Amino acid sequence: MTAFWTLFRGEVFKLFSRRRTHLGFVSFLLLECGLLWMLSLDRVKARMTSSLEAAGYSSSGDFLSGPTFALQIMMWTSFLLGALYLALVSGDIFAKEAEDGVLRMMLCRPITRARLVLAKALTCLVYTFALIAFIGLSALLVGLWRHGMGSLFAFAPKDAGGLFAVFAPMEGLWRYLLAIPVLSLSIYPICCVGLLLSCLPIKPSVATVLTLSIFFVDNILSNIPFLEGLREFFFTPRITSWTQVFQYSIPWETLLENQLWLAGANFTLIMIAVAIVESRDFKS
Repeated sequence: MTAFWTLFRGEVFKLFSRRRTHLGFVSFLLLECGLLWMLSLDRVKARMTSSLEAAGYSSSGDFLSGPTFALQIMMWTSFLLGALYLALVSGDIFAKEAEDGVLRMMLCRPITRARLVLAKALTCLVYTFALIAFIGLSALLVGLWRHGMGSLFAFAPKDAGGLFAVFAPMEGLWRYLLAIPVLSLSIYPICCVGLLLSCLPIKPSVATVLTLSIFFVDNILSNIPFLEGLREFFFTPRITSWTQVFQYSIPWETLLENQLWLAGANFTLIMIAVAIVESRDFKS
């Protein structure tokens, strides 16, 4: 077990020492600043105010707060743009080392291939939590700096059964902080698919593109009205279920069911990746 954790720490250090690993953090920080500036425009704030007043909230100015803008940024960017950087890291994590011949040297050490794949899967999990935590906390800090503390306005018409809720400042804050780990676990399957494809004898860029293609196609199919009866078999509805944290009464049973479904999918994908690596020849 000590050897495994040494291997795991080495994988984490190796991942975060690469420059491309930090592209997601820099890109999201720039995007957050740009979005917060655009959301501060009078015409945009007027549109949000009219939506609140139409729902019966007269003191809408308090709802245009830092937590509100931070949550909107999380909802708009985490799945599509987050998928890009998660696919980039996971699609590269195994295929790049196999392409460069590094794996042949690594497998000369007394470690099993299964442990190597599991160490890389855990490394992807660490990166997922780090990226989502950075997105959530940096958006919150920038939002608080720009708009201050206030009530949280959660609005997502397509997710969580048509979400429209307003929370007091402290309740909104703890729900926002709770949403960060829930979103991290929900979006982790993107890394698991990328890891599996990265274990195949293909180029890292191909693994990344295929990962993105799978989830973009999944997103398209899950939003086709005629396929409503098949939504439970798609990843996208399960991933976007993290917004249920902002329902007035959190549906814990449904939230747990979705997380267990995703955890089962993650386990299956990782085990398939292990089987692929066990059967590959890295000597030639």
